[in-house]
Amino acid sequence: MIAGVNVSFPIITVDGPSGAGKGTLCHALARRYGFHLLDSGAIYRIGALASQTIGIDLDDEEAVASLCERLEVDFVPTENGVSVMLNGQDVSQLLRTENVGMAASKIAAYPKVREALVNCQRNFAKSPGLVADGRDMGTTIFPAANAKIFLTASAEDRARRRVDQLLSIGCPASFEQILADIKARDYNDCARTISPLQPADDALVIDSSQMTIDGVCQQVNDYLKSLSLV
Repeated sequence: MIAGVNVSFPIITVDGPSGAGKGTLCHALARRYGFHLLDSGAIYRIGALASQTIGIDLDDEEAVASLCERLEVDFVPTENGVSVMLNGQDVSQLLRTENVGMAASKIAAYPKVREALVNCQRNFAKSPGLVADGRDMGTTIFPAANAKIFLTASAEDRARRRVDQLLSIGCPASFEQILADIKARDYNDCARTISPLQPADDALVIDSSQMTIDGVCQQVNDYLKSLSLV
């Protein structure tokens, strides 16, 4: 049993809004402890990208859910991060666009899409352990996880980080537009009736606005040690 935990290996969930640093933290934890990695946000982005690629109307919940049931997804660790594979094709760069991000937030509100992707996400839980990155990992997908972290930051700080990220890879970026997109996505994620974005009751909440990633990692590592998980 996975959702109810009954497993012999740790499951660590890291939830929070886009741009708070979840991906960097989860990658660091997975590499440090040799655990498997699940980027649930990428799975929703993959569902959105796959739908857009073959021309499925994102307002058609049934069609999007049907496609999501057939996705073949893999996360391949690399020295510089994680390559996201869809049906054997590396789609890592395509998933980073704001258009795909907004589309992912839209389809994530569909109950049938979420149901189609629940088992897909839970199947990533394998020995020796899992670090799960998302928005409802600790509340819906792995509610009995051994350790739950909710990582957040101000919308302005998250927008600045996104601008810096895009500029670093040569993509044009408007702070005002990205900030507006982040606020809209936050509203969609928090207001949806199915698995809204919120910390689990037993989660460690960290505001990374004024913290370095090293500081965040150290706080989380100390927390995991206090639980005797690592």
